[in-house]
Amino acid sequence: MAETDVPKKFRALLETADRKFSKVRDAPPYGRAPNHYFPKVFKAYTKLWDFQQKNRAKLVESGLQRWEIGEIASRIGQLYFTQYMRTSEARFLLESYIFYEAILNRGYFEGSMVKDRGLRFKELRFYARFLLVAVILNRWEMVRVLLDRFKKLVDDSKAKFPDTTFKEWRVVMQEMVRFMKVDAPFSNTRPLRYCAMFDSHPNSLPYVARFHAKKVLKLGDALLMSYHRNEVKFAELTIDTFRMLQCLEWEPSGSFYQKQLVEAHENGTSTDQSATSGLIDINLVADMTDPSLPPNPRKAVLYRPSATHLLAVLAAICDELPPDNVMLIYIAASGDSGQASVPQKQISGSVRTSYKLNTVYERSKFMPESISNGKGGSSHSVESCVWLGPTRSGGSNNLFPADLIPFTRRPAFFIIDSDNSHSFKILHGAERGEPAALLLSPLKPTFNGQSSGDITQNGSQFTLFLTAPLRACWQIFGLTFSDDEADIMEDAESIVSAAFAEWEVILCTSTNLDLVWAQVLSEPLLRRIILRFILCRSLLTFFEREEDNDDYVPVCLPQLPDSVSPGAEVVQTAVVRLAEHLKVSDCFQFDNL
Repeated sequence: MAETDVPKKFRALLETADRKFSKVRDAPPYGRAPNHYFPKVFKAYTKLWDFQQKNRAKLVESGLQRWEIGEIASRIGQLYFTQYMRTSEARFLLESYIFYEAILNRGYFEGSMVKDRGLRFKELRFYARFLLVAVILNRWEMVRVLLDRFKKLVDDSKAKFPDTTFKEWRVVMQEMVRFMKVDAPFSNTRPLRYCAMFDSHPNSLPYVARFHAKKVLKLGDALLMSYHRNEVKFAELTIDTFRMLQCLEWEPSGSFYQKQLVEAHENGTSTDQSATSGLIDINLVADMTDPSLPPNPRKAVLYRPSATHLLAVLAAICDELPPDNVMLIYIAASGDSGQASVPQKQISGSVRTSYKLNTVYERSKFMPESISNGKGGSSHSVESCVWLGPTRSGGSNNLFPADLIPFTRRPAFFIIDSDNSHSFKILHGAERGEPAALLLSPLKPTFNGQSSGDITQNGSQFTLFLTAPLRACWQIFGLTFSDDEADIMEDAESIVSAAFAEWEVILCTSTNLDLVWAQVLSEPLLRRIILRFILCRSLLTFFEREEDNDDYVPVCLPQLPDSVSPGAEVVQTAVVRLAEHLKVSDCFQFDNL
């Protein structure tokens, strides 16, 4: 190929790749339908990357800049991350990390055209995207390195471009600082992802292996949504959806990739500037993944959707759900109780037999108040909802419990985390085809003494219980955690693991386990959530308060067996052991054992 043809060919390949990339970037990141653009755009960038590697010298002579190579690698990293968000396949996330780390180590954006504002924005976007990937992979040491460099870059940008506002980038920086403040202290504890080493209990494994319900479901898809004002977040990932996303994935248990960070100069620039070939090993991910692990369920993570958008995504997932799959629906949002309610004396009968109305809205409107708390009598109107918007203005901002009834035509596992979660009890008995599993949060969080902790500072307490139960205990009791207390945490984990193993055996051998729970008990990710719910419910039931406990205790529908209820000896004994170990027994009032 003539020397003059090389730059021309490179630009043509670049334009083709970028054009295909825009189609992938704009595609909705949910649904099981295959994205035909991804193989095409990946092929285009592979061809582009190979071409620039083979013709690097000629391209440099013709004016190719290092930042242009970095921009290509950044696009490939972004492409992999987009596909991870669509499929939840860990290999795509790891590939994204490899490309971003190579850009950082080789300093592709550093020292070139420092007065070019457009290039500076490209560099800032690179750091923001790499931060998100590093956070999801729990590479906290890398996060600290990136955040430090990002801060310096923002300050330098303000000095070099005084006529340009960099306020949005300062917001990005502040978001990550808040995010790290919440989760980074626990970075050396057990991972949120399902880890075979910690989360499969040898004593109960034979019982789990033999357990078989009439119908067995796999967790195929999940919808994760959190909407609270001023909640801790980074980019479009809130602290609650971040925790649930990780809780619904498998921790690699094989040869996990742990690459040493490149040593940095005092000025923060990477020492690895010698690799001019642009070679990035795209096959390295084969050594980083464990083929023995089951696939992660697909997850649609929605950031501050309207109610109509949430329902549209849910409809797409429901429509494509395979017949042997169950979908998990996680909704965390603030509640809004309606004022109008029908007097109890005007209504009688169960959910299934009362007023045969034509629409789900009419059905929910006239349901008796006794259904709203399962015990008879409630201060919460059946017209209540959760609100998804900056103001409680109604309309598309309101998500009513009855809005979710149409999606019970398929197997569904609901987790509702709200101060109005109990209004969603109306879903139980109103299903349209498949009985649904419901885990409903307490209406109020629990803290030992006066505490300023809330969802805007630490994320939801109930979600924390389902994803990292001992972290939730530390929060409730106002305990501080440091590396010096790692032994205390490990011993507490042993107590909880022993309890979970025992409860697994009870559930697997129970003769009165509801089919709703039985059909998902073989699914490890869901089984772990159920066990953590049992622990959460028991801890919060026996926590000593002056107020009525009902608002502080989570609810599950249908009911789990009495053998794992808070009053069961095997459950209460585990809570007593945990309380004694943490030296917080004075916070509880236990029944006589």
